[in-house]
Amino acid sequence: MNERPPGVLVLVVGPSGVGKDTLITGARQALDADKRFSFVRRLVTRPTDIELEDHLSIEPEEFAAALASGRFALHWEAHGLNYALPLGVDTDLALGRIVVANVSRHVVPIALSKYPTSRVVLVSAEISLRAERLAKRGRENRDQIAARLAREGAALPADVEPILIDNSKSVGIGVTAFVLTLRALAEG
Repeated sequence: MNERPPGVLVLVVGPSGVGKDTLITGARQALDADKRFSFVRRLVTRPTDIELEDHLSIEPEEFAAALASGRFALHWEAHGLNYALPLGVDTDLALGRIVVANVSRHVVPIALSKYPTSRVVLVSAEISLRAERLAKRGRENRDQIAARLAREGAALPADVEPILIDNSKSVGIGVTAFVLTLRALAEG
């Protein structure tokens, strides 16, 4: 009897403005027909704006009820908002899929404990490019953007060796690097 290999949860992390959602969206489109991959949309207690961040909006009260009833695979708080990955992550992993999710670095230790086959992809980009991307979002003023850029992100656990992707070049180059990374993880 062949046992299905465990899936891999790909934890995509990096500071604001590096283009994590852009890479994930591009990879989702490139790998759409390949059923080995699953791309998770986060639940966030913020209104949905597909142009800025691919997520599903959830009211704070609904989030609290879902959390209390155990309907999330992972959850965390960042920037005054609540975030979660749906429980469907567990099903996809049980089916042996590569499950891709944009998460906060703060939740990486919990994710690695719960899902030991997880891999971390750390996305970076030049700071001037990040500033430009954050300004285009229009969510924050110039001072808020400067403060966000100055803030150091949470450190990854010392024993984690992330896969690094520099997303400072064109979208096509970044997406190609990410797709190649995901395919390599699927090949084992």
